[in-house]
Amino acid sequence: MTPVNLLLIAITALVSWMAFNNRALADRLILWPPAVDRKRQYDRLVTYGFIHADWMHLIFNMVTLFFFGGQIETVMVSLTGSYLTYPAFYLAALVVSILPSYLKNQKNPNYMSLGASGAVSAVLFAFVLLSPWSKIFVFFIPAPAIVFAAFYVGYSIWMDRRGGDRINHSAHLAGAAFGVIFMLAMRPEIFGHFLAELSNPRFSLGG
Repeated sequence: MTPVNLLLIAITALVSWMAFNNRALADRLILWPPAVDRKRQYDRLVTYGFIHADWMHLIFNMVTLFFFGGQIETVMVSLTGSYLTYPAFYLAALVVSILPSYLKNQKNPNYMSLGASGAVSAVLFAFVLLSPWSKIFVFFIPAPAIVFAAFYVGYSIWMDRRGGDRINHSAHLAGAAFGVIFMLAMRPEIFGHFLAELSNPRFSLGG
């Protein structure tokens, strides 16, 4: 059982659905730098991750979180003995993943960001660190997690520099880096495990 991950998915789905039908709620929760900078609404550094642009945005993030978040929650509970580690990791990932974008656009009244993608990237890359050769499905195409991770990072860097698609690729990169750093800070020996796994390719689904 992974109760915290399921709870995060349920809350995100509910709040996103409410925001779809309530513009005032969406406007209050979205990451809008002037509201943080001038009004001290620091909660927006977290709440933006509980609303989404549309149903496809929400479903893609929550399906990814469902498949990988539960496994990371299980690992974190086994390593720390606490169910608080995973939600602390997830909420911190929301903050850390958006900070580069927020600082870059701190004085920009036209900038807004929403969605759980940064935190989901943290979860996904924590999983890659633990099981790099597990197969994951990218648009129904199976690929080793480590291959997807390399492509994901390269693509995100390229698109972040290119711009123009209204997707916050820097949040994806920051979230991915945070997921790896958090896992290594929690258990440095995981890096040795990652190297051992990397040198022993095994193409299996989910582990």
